[in-house]
Amino acid sequence: MRRSEGISFGDYVEEANQAGRLVVQPRMGFCDPDLMRMGLIGTKDADATTVGTLTLDSYTRTGNHEAAERALEEGIRLNGYPIVVHPRSRSLEMLRDVHGPAFPVQVRHGSSRPQDIFRALVGLGLGATEGGPVSYCLPYGRTPIFEAVDNWVESTELLAEAAGEDFHPHLESFGGCMLGQLCPPGLLVALSLLEGIFFVQHGIRSVSLSYAQQTDPAQDEEAVHALRTLASLYLPDAQWHVVFYTYMGVFPRTSAGAAMLSEQAVRTAMRAGAARIIVKTEAEAHRIPTIEENVRALEAGASVGAQTSRAEERPRSTSVLAQASALVEAVLTISEDVGRALPRAFAKGVLDLPFCLHPDNRGSTRSYLDRYGRLQWLTTGNMPISPAPSTAAPKRLATDDLLFMLHHVERLYDTKARNRAAGMTLHAADL
Repeated sequence: MRRSEGISFGDYVEEANQAGRLVVQPRMGFCDPDLMRMGLIGTKDADATTVGTLTLDSYTRTGNHEAAERALEEGIRLNGYPIVVHPRSRSLEMLRDVHGPAFPVQVRHGSSRPQDIFRALVGLGLGATEGGPVSYCLPYGRTPIFEAVDNWVESTELLAEAAGEDFHPHLESFGGCMLGQLCPPGLLVALSLLEGIFFVQHGIRSVSLSYAQQTDPAQDEEAVHALRTLASLYLPDAQWHVVFYTYMGVFPRTSAGAAMLSEQAVRTAMRAGAARIIVKTEAEAHRIPTIEENVRALEAGASVGAQTSRAEERPRSTSVLAQASALVEAVLTISEDVGRALPRAFAKGVLDLPFCLHPDNRGSTRSYLDRYGRLQWLTTGNMPISPAPSTAAPKRLATDDLLFMLHHVERLYDTKARNRAAGMTLHAADL
């Protein structure tokens, strides 16, 4: 098995963070190995501190490797890299002299059945990947959560067992990006932390915890601080960092609005102490971005990060931290083994995602946007938290309300961009 000497994804990010540099990373995946190699080289050569991304295709994500192989034979372009189907020798050639100690590459996939993917990435000497038994199950299909947990136990242990002197596994939880939007941050923080604990319980010593930009920068800063506080408490013996995602929902349609949203993501990540950020491009609302557009987004993110100071103090006590702490404790009360606890927690409604249609999700919770653009709980079902009292909360949500919320960020930043051009200002409460 070929292994790249001394690669440690976690060490690379930690060293950059200690030097005051934000690590920027694209969401990039191409079917053709030559084009994928060009994308990785473009990322590596960008004027920024970067890590590479190998995003896989939808057939590989769902385990339909025959369809992926048939598509390659017929010359059909897939929406990512089919790591299981491409010959190992071809993938090794694609990574040659690119993946290395100065430029680690992470595999991103979206699978609730990732065993074949993990075997393939380990075979290529790629030690970094992401996902989780909840975050790559409930938003992505109908795989029963207990089955997804078993699949992720097998996959995580497979990766952990491959660890050696020159192979250092790293797993990133995707729990901070559940459904992309409209999930109040207390639940996002709890899920991300629980997946991180799950990885550590199954042998991974280096993890990252994700949180996705939501609807209000101040609330997002509060959430990242809460995640870092809880990680310090629950992962004392593991190497960890926080990765921040540029908005995962409906993106602004104007280039100026998209740029403003992306800049805000970087500023929030820096101020809250995130070590790495997943960037998006100004083309996000319209099509798959080119390599050149990805590189520009990486360099723009690095530039904004270099101009933004980290906040010196964390909030001492916040509602997000209180909610996340209550949810984590309630799950661990069910069982200290997170893999056993998670399916039971969803069955009991101790964890319950708003607007999630997966059969294993109770669906008793709802969220709403308050007049300041912050995500709040409307109903919390059986979760051990309560909505904040508010006379402004709606009595119920209609379809139009949901659509209004889904497009809030798009509308806010496109309007901000137009008003900036006209010399005006706008606040969320004005929409």
